[in-house]
Amino acid sequence: MTPREAPDATLQENPRLGRADMHIHSIASDGTASAAQILDYAETHTDLDVIAIADHERIEAAVECQRLARERGSRVEVVVAEEVTTRSGHLLGVFLQARLKRNQRLETTVAEIHEQGGLAIVPHPFSAFTKGMRKHAIMRIHLSADPLLYWDALEGYNPSTAGRYGRAATIRLAAELGLAIVGNSDGHTLDTIGDGRTHFTGSTAEDYRRAILDRTATGSCVDWGFAREALIYTRQVRKQARDVSRWGRRTILRGDVPRDLGVPTDQLTLHRQREAEYLSGRATARREVEEPST
Repeated sequence: MTPREAPDATLQENPRLGRADMHIHSIASDGTASAAQILDYAETHTDLDVIAIADHERIEAAVECQRLARERGSRVEVVVAEEVTTRSGHLLGVFLQARLKRNQRLETTVAEIHEQGGLAIVPHPFSAFTKGMRKHAIMRIHLSADPLLYWDALEGYNPSTAGRYGRAATIRLAAELGLAIVGNSDGHTLDTIGDGRTHFTGSTAEDYRRAILDRTATGSCVDWGFAREALIYTRQVRKQARDVSRWGRRTILRGDVPRDLGVPTDQLTLHRQREAEYLSGRATARREVEEPST
């Protein structure tokens, strides 16, 4: 299958720019495809170089997608990300080592992302349709003197209604604050992957990171329009209905019907062991720093 053409003139003028879509949802949250299906689609139907699954409050599918890509020597590099809910709205953590806790203070979550060596990106700011972050919250972090509290980028190009709503204001604010502006699909179905993307010099995940930090990354997207978005939401509702049915059988009928995260059980167990070890190591290191030496 021929990879889908890039959605913007910038990429056609400079084909050596890398392409990344770092905001994709899987069936582990409110998406409609598994980690394996997302990787297969990105490989065969897009020209993306780097992707990230960024499920709501979860990273299991992202870790599995990264494992599969490395195991098969995929041309697409996979990064672990999460769209986490804070008390001030949604926040995108990219290059994560462990899951972020939901409903924390914004400052706590931004600091945790940077402690993990990740990037803190504001997805679909100002959105009235999702939990988009408002300007006062964005400015609170931007003006902080804490070395762990800062933004790495704003997501200005998102093809959904949520993304279109605040696009102009987001682009203005990114320019005002001197931040990189990125594009992502916020894709919940396979055919939307790559509809929003970030362009950067190079082709690897580390090239993407460098472009964000150097403020040289740019974004673009192809807006879905209401008809296509209605079709996307219809698929999501069907998937969510299946989730509710499984929840009912598991919770009410006490049946052995686990939540389908699209990840093999053995890999879930291994992931959780590694994550626990990582968090334990971080906690130990933090205590050693905080406790005075005797």
